[in-house]
Amino acid sequence: MTSPDPSKQNRWLIGIQGNVLLLGIVSFFNDAASEMIYPLLPVFLATVLGAGPAALGIIEGIAESTASILKLASGFISDRVHRRKNWVVGGYLVSNAVRPLIGLTTIWTGVLVLRFIDRIGKGVRTSPRDALIAESTPIQYRGKAFGFHRAADHAGAVVGPLLATLLIASFRLDLKTVFILSVIPGLLAMAVLSAGVKETPTEARPAAPHEPLQIRRAWHEMPTPLRRFVLILFLFTLGNSTDAFLLLKAQRLGVSVTLIPILWTVLHLVKMGSSLPGGIASDRWGRKSVITAGWIVYALTYAGFIFADSTWQAWALFMIYGLYFGLTEGAEKALITDLTPSHLRGSAFGLYNLMIGIGALPASLLFGWVWQAYGEGYAFGMGAAFAMAAAVLLRLLPLPRPGVR
Repeated sequence: MTSPDPSKQNRWLIGIQGNVLLLGIVSFFNDAASEMIYPLLPVFLATVLGAGPAALGIIEGIAESTASILKLASGFISDRVHRRKNWVVGGYLVSNAVRPLIGLTTIWTGVLVLRFIDRIGKGVRTSPRDALIAESTPIQYRGKAFGFHRAADHAGAVVGPLLATLLIASFRLDLKTVFILSVIPGLLAMAVLSAGVKETPTEARPAAPHEPLQIRRAWHEMPTPLRRFVLILFLFTLGNSTDAFLLLKAQRLGVSVTLIPILWTVLHLVKMGSSLPGGIASDRWGRKSVITAGWIVYALTYAGFIFADSTWQAWALFMIYGLYFGLTEGAEKALITDLTPSHLRGSAFGLYNLMIGIGALPASLLFGWVWQAYGEGYAFGMGAAFAMAAAVLLRLLPLPRPGVR
């Protein structure tokens, strides 16, 4: 009898071992903690604290923009000191320490402050973490590695709302208590991160370790194809407001408060199921094609929300929307890695996230204002238009093959 070939048996593990696997587990637990809160936040603001769509736009816009600015700084510094792990640990620690405190707030500005601090933690950890994943992965498996990480992250986002639903429906806990209990999966994330993830050697770069961050210089250091890509990404981001507005729209289409966490779970199930295939597809068929397809899916989803008028359509559109994430998240990060020399990788991920953050604040503020002033149809139409324009420009953008700069 011929014994099975171990290399074929373990082929699916190639590219998702070591740090990639462990950081996926960390993201699973961290997102479980975060998503016990996030899908219920619009309801908490509206029903408990009495805040409206404009306040929601301010909170999410400021929070995400703060995170994105810090992602540039942490990536820039981690390149210069040749260390990633300490930044990752510190960032996760800050977020998991303050996030449960949202359950103790009594005014919406308190939520704003805590979301601001939570996003500081996200800003500190994200770019060094992504650089750590890139440095732990062979070039031909980058899409797969980032796709796996996003799939693990979304798996946590499936578990989080289910835990919240269980605590609310079965144990009759209020929203504040559920938010406080999110500390438990957060502690598990910290345990795995601290004990398992290893530092990786980084290529030395010609810069002093204590050189101050200069955004203009960081921009000019980047390869031209990368700069062009992140400018197109910025255009897309102007139409990519917080998903909290989608949850608010779903509620208006008839999805009950009790089912909102389940709807959020369904979205993340689609994200989870499509992230790894989307990353692998970008390895095989090219990053640009897969990202463009994802942006078109986004535009069609937002257009669909303009005409939706029943509960089942909300569920269907959320499932289609999940495909956008699966097609783009891993592929975008793999493309950033492809376009950037290793000694600039942290800074490149920081620049990528900065562009998203610079667009996040006006995107959420503008979407909330247009919704409140002109109606939700105009707001969703605006988001669809930005996404289609970005998809066309990306399709026309010439990009080098991986490893060619």
